[in-house]
Amino acid sequence: MTTVDGTDAAGWPAVRLRAPNGTVSRRAPRFWALRAGLGWLVLLLVETGWLLSSPIGPAQHVLIVVTILLAATHLSVMPRWRFKVHRWEVAPVAVYTQTGWFNQERRIAPVARIQTVDTQRGPFERLFGITNVTVTTASARGPVRIHALDHDVAERLVEQLTREGRATAGDAS
Repeated sequence: MTTVDGTDAAGWPAVRLRAPNGTVSRRAPRFWALRAGLGWLVLLLVETGWLLSSPIGPAQHVLIVVTILLAATHLSVMPRWRFKVHRWEVAPVAVYTQTGWFNQERRIAPVARIQTVDTQRGPFERLFGITNVTVTTASARGPVRIHALDHDVAERLVEQLTREGRATAGDAS
C-alpha cells in the first residue's frame, strides 16, 4: 500500500511495475542472429552428415528443407522482435527490465536492495561491442539481467548503480 507522501508502509519510495524506456544496442539484433545462426548451422551440418552417410530417402530431404525454412524464419523474425521487446531503465529508486520473446517478463530491482553489479562479455559480445549487465539483489527470483548494451553504456550504468547503491540507505538483504 502506498501512503499519501508516495512511500510504502516501510517508508520506501513507491515503485510501480511499468515498461522501461531504454533500448538495447542497435547491434544486438545482428548479435542475436549470429548466435542463433551458429546453432542452426550446427543442426544443418549434423543433418547433412546424416544425409551423406546413409541411404538417401525423401524424409532426409524434407527434414533439411524444413530445417532451412525454420532457420530462415527464426533468423529473420527473432532478432527484430527481441529488439522491440528488450528494454531497461534505471530510475532513482529502481532498475526496471523487460525481456522475452514469446514469454515476456518485467522485473524491478529496488536500488536499495542491490548487492552486486557485474558485467559479462564473451568473444561474440566483444566482436559486436556489447556488454551484459547483471544486477544481483536479495530476491529469491534471482538477478536482473540487462542484455546487449553498448559497452560504454554498460560501463556508465555499472558506475551509476554502484554510486546510487552506496548512496542509498538500504539493507540490501
